Amino acid sequence: MPRSSSRHRPATAAAAAACLALVGSALVAQPAVAADDVLDPSTTLYVDWTSSTLEHAAGLDGEERDDALLLASVPTATWFTSGTPAQVQAEVDALVGAAAAQGAVPTVVAYNLPFRDCAQYSAGGARDTAEYAAWIDGVAAGIGDREAIVVLEPDGLGIIPWYTPVGATSPEWCQPAELDPATAAADRFTQLNHAVDALTALPQTAVYLDGTHTGWLSVGDVTDRLIKAGVESADGFFLNASNYQRTERLERYAGWVSDCLALSTSSEPSAEGYEPSMCGSQYFPASPDDLATWDMTDAKFDEDFAATGLVRDRAAQKHAVLDTSRNGQGPWTPPAGVYPDPEDWCNPPDRGLGLLPTTDTGNPVIDALLWIKVPGESDGQCYRGLGGPLDPVRGIQDPPAGQWFPEQAAELLALAEQPLAEPTCAVRVDVRERHGLVRGKLRLTNTGTDTVSGWDLQFALPGDVTVERAWGAQVSQSGLVVTGRAPDHRADLRPGRSHTVGFLARGDLAAEPLLVLLDGEPCRVS
Repeated sequence: MPRSSSRHRPATAAAAAACLALVGSALVAQPAVAADDVLDPSTTLYVDWTSSTLEHAAGLDGEERDDALLLASVPTATWFTSGTPAQVQAEVDALVGAAAAQGAVPTVVAYNLPFRDCAQYSAGGARDTAEYAAWIDGVAAGIGDREAIVVLEPDGLGIIPWYTPVGATSPEWCQPAELDPATAAADRFTQLNHAVDALTALPQTAVYLDGTHTGWLSVGDVTDRLIKAGVESADGFFLNASNYQRTERLERYAGWVSDCLALSTSSEPSAEGYEPSMCGSQYFPASPDDLATWDMTDAKFDEDFAATGLVRDRAAQKHAVLDTSRNGQGPWTPPAGVYPDPEDWCNPPDRGLGLLPTTDTGNPVIDALLWIKVPGESDGQCYRGLGGPLDPVRGIQDPPAGQWFPEQAAELLALAEQPLAEPTCAVRVDVRERHGLVRGKLRLTNTGTDTVSGWDLQFALPGDVTVERAWGAQVSQSGLVVTGRAPDHRADLRPGRSHTVGFLARGDLAAEPLLVLLDGEPCRVS
């Protein structure tokens, strides 16, 4: 899976800027496009009942399987990375439709830009601009008029082929020989602008572009790229995708990028001439590693708003979503002088899950904390500049990007900032299909210490399956999700006691139920 690499940090000189000496009456910065009422503190984020984490869990056993199922119970983004326009439309339609049936909002990651990740660990993507535009149109058609969050192209603005930042004299490190240096960067912005236009034309889609993170681009640099990519038509930007920067730093950075966008895109005459390069950042006047200096950048923005006569209004400015999937312990600091290329972004050891996904952030500039990166999936085979095949930090060979990494999943759970509760229920699943007839039994056991009253048991029947009859519970079905409510005569399930829910269904079952929730919390499944 992709990652945002902190090894491509700009020189801090590029972040330096002088204060504006503009004078004007009190004017209000242009309001941002609203997030289409998709995200508010009461929004329910969708748990994907056919997620890649569940696909991995199907091939695991023991504690590794338990870890994967526990992680699968948390709302996590679903990545779309390939396929024809028709294929991706069908896949997105299935996800968004399943979420709508649950009254929840899914997070869709579109990750198919030509030369994504500069053809490194997560190489792939569309062949050219036309193919990408058609693919994005397929994503948009799959969403339609239903609610969705779209994380548009992780690393899409952090790694741009043949791109020369404003103020630089030569292109950045990503220089594919297959691409024309004269047009490659412009093509990337054309691709992203088309994607923004196609997705924001939908009535209930919140769209966010790549804002990198606090250990990478300066505020002014990323703001300039966001503007070129069409952020003025989008809902905002996402930060920290597949990375480890701490939430409190990301919140400060998000506010600064929002401020920089407001100042740089204002149409008020008093702000004429204000450019992103004038914005303060984590690099200047602040020092990136000394949080005590970050107030200096806050003060710099205060001065710039005062000088332009604009009024900061972060509720109306562009907003951000943050990836907290693996940032509970912050970024890894490699030992000095040990590895030629430490690859600190690549499966770093001893990291932990961050804060759980939520739209109730209490911060006017942060629309949501999301799990964008799928925790437990590998970043790639990390050699730290030593040639491999082993990861010298771990002494083992890491799985390829996107494959399950049991050791890392266990670390993330053990060192979580907001620990996931151990299951207090167990379910033995027995599902059999023959000639389109599906018979199933789920034996539920209360393994906790408290009586569970009036319980709900939820599980999914992936595929085209319709429940026709059930016993042991009052059963209803919404899409692929089946809910069994406690019968009146067995409303209480005491510790150590068991109860069986059975059903008869017809259709084509794609996979056995793996994720089972009791009152919204995961059970151990066998």
